[in-house]
Amino acid sequence: MTIHQNLIAGEWVGSDAVKNINPSNTNDVVGEYARASADDAKNAIAAAKAAFPAWSRSGILERHAILRKTADEIMARKDELGRLLSREEGKTLAEGIGETVRAGQIFDFFAGEALRLAGETIPSVRPNIGIEITREGVGVVGIITPWNFPIAIPAWKIAPALCYGNTVVFKPAELVPGCSWAIVDILHRAGLPKGVLNLVMGKGSVVGQAMLDSPDVQAITFTGSTGTGKRVAAASIEHNRKFQLEMGGKNPFVVLDDADLTVAVEAAANSAFFSTGQRCTASSRLIVTEGIHDRFVAAMTERLKGIVVDDALKAGTHIGPVVDESQLKQDTDYIEIGKQEGARLAFGGDLLKRDNPGFYLQPALFTEATNQMRISREEIFGPVASVIRVKDYDEALAVANDTSFGLSSGIATTSLKHATHFKRNAEAGMVMVNLPTAGVDFHVPFGGRKGSSYGPREQGKYASEFYTTVKTAYTLA
Repeated sequence: MTIHQNLIAGEWVGSDAVKNINPSNTNDVVGEYARASADDAKNAIAAAKAAFPAWSRSGILERHAILRKTADEIMARKDELGRLLSREEGKTLAEGIGETVRAGQIFDFFAGEALRLAGETIPSVRPNIGIEITREGVGVVGIITPWNFPIAIPAWKIAPALCYGNTVVFKPAELVPGCSWAIVDILHRAGLPKGVLNLVMGKGSVVGQAMLDSPDVQAITFTGSTGTGKRVAAASIEHNRKFQLEMGGKNPFVVLDDADLTVAVEAAANSAFFSTGQRCTASSRLIVTEGIHDRFVAAMTERLKGIVVDDALKAGTHIGPVVDESQLKQDTDYIEIGKQEGARLAFGGDLLKRDNPGFYLQPALFTEATNQMRISREEIFGPVASVIRVKDYDEALAVANDTSFGLSSGIATTSLKHATHFKRNAEAGMVMVNLPTAGVDFHVPFGGRKGSSYGPREQGKYASEFYTTVKTAYTLA
């Protein structure tokens, strides 16, 4: 089997490889991908540093052309790349293709942004002096991405980094290197100069640590666990570098007595269980007022009975497998914790057998949960959700905000008064009304509050806040 190598200074290098396994069928090897060493990471950083002066001063048409060419190839290959994504991560094929399309849209958006780079010219308070305010690339940007969105998250970090004139050292999650390798290969062939984009696949403890330790990395953008995020922050402060963190979530979805039950159940089921619950924006706390509680639980249980869990590539599958054995154990451990805490397992939670060996878990729904239980406080990152009964809207809002996280928050209601109040008072970076908490557009800011995020927002024009530094220049006329 061909080894997919790392890209360092414009050359494909590396021979020590690991197998990429399909979680829907553990007998299926998606490919073999090189594992970078600490020295590889250091070489990649040096290459990015050397390439920065020329790339940061490159013409906007050159950047536009490369990003646009990348977008076009991703869109042209969306079925192929979507299938690769589904094989290595376990999302359904429809989700895999959808995420690939989103990646193409992101590159297309930032291709346009490259042509819209702008600044300000304003008068000074002193006579005969002009002021120019411009944005410039930061320098070498380290990019560390997670396994749950293996093509969209790399896209929404790499595209703006390149658009604004930065050079990149990119470390994808070791569990899902395939989509990341494909994106880097496309960008490489699109004409990026040597050293502008470097791919170093491998262990976070080796490759990621080398990036954190390097004084030549001027900025790091990280999406992953809260614990690792704190280590990124500590290391970055030591080097006085910019850092951007997207970490966990324990997102609430509130259902009020006046909600449309069908809308509420569909939004809650999508929020909690689709993509196997492996989304930082997933809702694992379903906060339901007592007047609709019993009807909601009954309807949600019926909805879950109709969800098909099977091979991600099989037609008719609604939810694919958990990503790997370690994550599956974490999910099942939390199901046991929920039982021990006194919550009632109203549906699911069983390991499932399918035609091929894989990490299949039936969605689990708890009732009679409280907001103080571990299953209501800690991020599970799987198809496990808890229903928390509350008296009224005021209690629902208080419980929704009673969390150390603050990424996404949702409400199902037909009341304009409550919807408006919730949008203003939900302590989250993103708020959804009668919609799933997961699912955001590519051209608007993404990010949260509290323990979920740190630093400027990602995506859309707001990405410039992280990927650029502001310069103010004075000229005597």
